[in-house]
Amino acid sequence: MVERIRLDRVTKYFGNNLVLDDVSLTVGEHDVVCLIGASGSGKSTMLRCIADLVAFDYGVISLDGVSIHDESFGKNELHKRVGIVFQSYNLFPHMKVTDNITLAPRRVHGTPRDEAEAKARDLLALFGLEGYADKYPEQLSGGQQQRVAIIRAMATNPDVLLLDEVTAALDPELIGDVLEVIRDLKAQGMTMIIVSHEMGFARDVADRVCFLDEGRILEEAAPARLFSEPEHPRTRQFLQRIIEAGRL
Repeated sequence: MVERIRLDRVTKYFGNNLVLDDVSLTVGEHDVVCLIGASGSGKSTMLRCIADLVAFDYGVISLDGVSIHDESFGKNELHKRVGIVFQSYNLFPHMKVTDNITLAPRRVHGTPRDEAEAKARDLLALFGLEGYADKYPEQLSGGQQQRVAIIRAMATNPDVLLLDEVTAALDPELIGDVLEVIRDLKAQGMTMIIVSHEMGFARDVADRVCFLDEGRILEEAAPARLFSEPEHPRTRQFLQRIIEAGRL
């Protein structure tokens, strides 16, 4: 396995609250890892630490064997190589779709406008949004806005894509469109770490699933094993509740 992302004993406090507790994880190139667990278990904080949006207290996070805090990385270079998409789309309402997508490539990475816009059009076509380049976010459905948010993260050609509950704010009928985009990204070989409450999707798309509880990875396994034969009692309890709720 070619290592892409490594977390080595990462620990994070918010005040006196321990949010990540000695977390270690290795994600290989082209791997898709899904993080599951109850709200407040540390999943989203882990993604934010990997993207260097939140400072952690102890441990090391590496990209291709180099610490993300190494002087060879500037923040702009890291954010070019590690894209992150949140459940809230965070699109600029006063900007057209193309401008939302090309803002970072042009302003942060110095990509010429014509090159950035050509890339944006290619990505829009790839994800079924031809003809939406000149629309404003309010003219798009929630599912379309989330696809634009994913396209914006892809516009810098990242090595790793972090997806944080990207279907949580969507109506049920729109979730399938976004999940299909993620399946397409997997087929293209994108390395992804995904936080999701969509257990069926995690089972279908992930190479590995990590169950987090109180800031620790309690169990990590291939989805077929973890969902059918969880070893840790807390994992079994969590999945039983998911099954009782009809979500698996």
